[in-house]
Amino acid sequence: MIEVTHLTKKYGVNTAVNDISFHIKKGEIVGFLGPNGAGKTTTMNIITGYLSATQGAVKIAGFDVLDDPLEARRHIGYLPEQPPLYLDMTVDEYLNFVYNLKDVSHKGRVVHISEVCGLVGISHVQKRIIGNLSKGYKQRVGLAQALIGDPDVLILDEPTVGLDPNQIIEIRNMIKNLGKERTIILSTHILPEVSAVCERVLMINAGQIVADGKAEEITEHMETSRRYLARIEGNRERILGILRAVPGVTSAEVQKEGEVGSYDYLITSAEDSDVRKTLFFELAKNDAAILSFQAVGASLEDVFTTLTKDGGQKILLSEEEGEDDAGNF
Repeated sequence: MIEVTHLTKKYGVNTAVNDISFHIKKGEIVGFLGPNGAGKTTTMNIITGYLSATQGAVKIAGFDVLDDPLEARRHIGYLPEQPPLYLDMTVDEYLNFVYNLKDVSHKGRVVHISEVCGLVGISHVQKRIIGNLSKGYKQRVGLAQALIGDPDVLILDEPTVGLDPNQIIEIRNMIKNLGKERTIILSTHILPEVSAVCERVLMINAGQIVADGKAEEITEHMETSRRYLARIEGNRERILGILRAVPGVTSAEVQKEGEVGSYDYLITSAEDSDVRKTLFFELAKNDAAILSFQAVGASLEDVFTTLTKDGGQKILLSEEEGEDDAGNF
């Protein structure tokens, strides 16, 4: 559905996007991640046709964004970080304006706008002025304008920024439902959001793709140690001394206070060293009660921090790249 091939964008002597390629299949929800200045927004602007590339090509549903821009854009719905709303219009007036702007002709106006409003849950505010709506409803109106014309592809830039927790959950669920019939690129700095919504992660840094694959596969690939979270009863400093003295334990740190008289400890050992039995025996020998114990893996946040540092590491596990491309270079 989306084909990006050897895409490069230069601003004078500065290279914002450096020869990147990726394919996104129909029906995928892809998290597009990267630190500020990594080339993420530039890439999205090229995909949507707002910017031209210095080199390379982008195709949407088989249509080249440069050679056939109008047809390519008919397949794209775009929600920028700041939704392009006219605050003095009613919701109905605004969506009719967008309908005209997009030159939608394949559906009846009233029926189509009614369907879109129902899809994003704003049917009951269609006659209200947009400027009087809450931020959550303004975001829904922004999502509605992206859906006018039934695009195959949705590109959403920070769709939950500034929303309260309940609104965030509502928008996440909405994105999941929309992804059942559409291809979605979700750009966000909220990493738990990617884990909750996206099936695949694309991570960009310094203008290059540094990770591409399922979130769980990427985090597993990053594992170079074993980590455990244990809640243990007893004096904090005494327990830390016991944990750090266990052969194979590389680090032990207090995470937070648990129930009265207990603390949560993050314990790390080398990947080839299973310290669980030794830990149990040592703690039991010292009358330190283990209240809970679980293995924990690397988080998407850990991966993001590692891959967006200078170092040249990449993890490319998508079907297009294949697992042989994963690793350092």
